[in-house]
Amino acid sequence: MAHVLVTGAAGLLGSHLTDFLILQGHKVTGLDNLSGGYLENVNSQCNFIRLDLTNASAVDAIMKVFQFDYVYHFAAYAAVGLSPFIRNFNYQNNVLASVNLINGCIKYDVRKFIFASSMDVYGEQSPPFEEDMVPRPTDPYGIAKYAVEMDLQNAGEQFGLNYTIIRPHNVIGPRQNIWDRYRNVAGIWIRKAMTGDPLTIYGDGTQRRAFSDVKYYMDPFYQLMRNELTDCETINIGADQDYSINELAEIVQNVAHQKMGIRPRLEYLEPRNEVHKMWCNHDKAVRLLDFVDSTDLYKLVEETWEWAKDIKPKPVKDMDYEIEKNMYSYWRKSG
Repeated sequence: MAHVLVTGAAGLLGSHLTDFLILQGHKVTGLDNLSGGYLENVNSQCNFIRLDLTNASAVDAIMKVFQFDYVYHFAAYAAVGLSPFIRNFNYQNNVLASVNLINGCIKYDVRKFIFASSMDVYGEQSPPFEEDMVPRPTDPYGIAKYAVEMDLQNAGEQFGLNYTIIRPHNVIGPRQNIWDRYRNVAGIWIRKAMTGDPLTIYGDGTQRRAFSDVKYYMDPFYQLMRNELTDCETINIGADQDYSINELAEIVQNVAHQKMGIRPRLEYLEPRNEVHKMWCNHDKAVRLLDFVDSTDLYKLVEETWEWAKDIKPKPVKDMDYEIEKNMYSYWRKSG
């Protein structure tokens, strides 16, 4: 039995992996500051600690006391489009927090650090993205993720820290934060459809993404702990089938009609600065992890809807913007 630390344990990936690890007989300590995750998502057998990873001394104390065998770092604030307007917050929560963990892993001899990076590091290139492409991130969130990747590689070279970098993308499923107005398009639309609001689309909806089911990530993620073939490697993982945003909207409309007898209208808004086409090649995950993606997007949206309808609604909050210059009209605060 290993003692595993999972950060972001109250979020989508972290909570599902916590369940999986516990089922495999491992001891799990989960950290989350509950800014985007919810305590109700956390397995009752998990040793949960509410902690802000930007607090270096607190992170060091946790790492020293528990002497973890493995660390899965999922905690992040992944608002890609908002990141230019919350630059300090973005780098504090996505870079500094990660560095605090990496320091602890080096000091207390963690066997392996598994880092959830992002497809966003690739930037504006021709999909499907492959791991040997030179990252060219186009927003502060992608820059932050790539910075942590480079820091991990340095820690591996200088201190012998073992790690794997994974680049998941557009994951959907129960326990997703559907009350965040800035991220998780499928979740946002499910919430809007349930409340009778239009599905808002930035630009013309021809942007393309590959959406994946969270449950197909768990076994490959688990293998990363002890699969030596993945040591010091970077691995894309996600769905192979890409869809336009308009096609995803139609699926949500159809599920809403099936469940509630309504068909929410679409509302097209001004475009935001984003990469137009993004999806990845997953041959490496198939080769090293026997990864099989069987995502059925309609069933996935339907399953997430069924979960969401039984959850107590949460408040939808605005972020405190650091920069309001060139803010998109749909995020601009009145007054």
